[in-house]
Amino acid sequence: MGKLSGYLRLMRPLNCVMMGFAVIVGAALASLNVASVWSSNSTNLVYGFITGFMLTAASMAINDFFDKEIDAINEPSRPIPSGSVQPREALAFGFILTAIGFATAFLTNISCFVLAVIAWAVFFSYTTVGKRSGLPGNFLVSTCVAIPFIYGNYTIANTLAVNVLIFASMAFLSNTGREITKGIVDTQGDRTKNIQTLAIRFGEKTAAVAASVFYFSAVLLSPIPWFLHLVTYWFIPFVAVTDLGLIASSYMLLKDYSRENARKIKKMVLLWFMVGLLAFVIGALT
Repeated sequence: MGKLSGYLRLMRPLNCVMMGFAVIVGAALASLNVASVWSSNSTNLVYGFITGFMLTAASMAINDFFDKEIDAINEPSRPIPSGSVQPREALAFGFILTAIGFATAFLTNISCFVLAVIAWAVFFSYTTVGKRSGLPGNFLVSTCVAIPFIYGNYTIANTLAVNVLIFASMAFLSNTGREITKGIVDTQGDRTKNIQTLAIRFGEKTAAVAASVFYFSAVLLSPIPWFLHLVTYWFIPFVAVTDLGLIASSYMLLKDYSRENARKIKKMVLLWFMVGLLAFVIGALT
């Protein structure tokens, strides 16, 4: 039971479900008609969800393998540092999950398979090399977060919808801010491995300012779907909550950029991201 629990925690099931759902959302935004999408593309959507789920799980397992020494300091309760999963087991598990994700991407269509390979390559570049680069590494992670929405678009269409591109861009910017915030949280372990996050290179205050800039940049993009008539009135209240949440989180981070507060902000931003996702879905489909 302990081993099974370790593998499940290694996968981060909630993150996997979110990325699988992001693929479905990307497809829904591209079509603006959920019923039509599901009736004519149900197989592709199932494959898309599995791909998003499996490749996210694979990325978590492989990342924990390469981060085992850092996690022993920053997150000692994780499966590898705690001893519930051995490093080689985690790596093998990650590659098995990758194979499943690639298989379902191939069964979807060639565009999706290419995107899946690109996403995995970006992630692997981050894990093996990019992580130590600081901000460029943050950009690589954010690319992986944005791709599932674009991937979902291509499960049902051959061209990229404008609202999908806008939301993917907002996801990229807000997640970059979150990654910089995470760097404030992880300074102790990152410093031991010479990982050049903004917090380590320029200090926590500068990192807090940079994170806030990315949060505000995401907020500035949010009115565009409304101005382009891509969404209904229902978009406004939900995106307003997201925008106010990101602005409030930025203020809180600038006021107190301690490790403990940055950890809280990191979790809060994930909530605002989910509300923003809901805004696009409801605004596009109602």
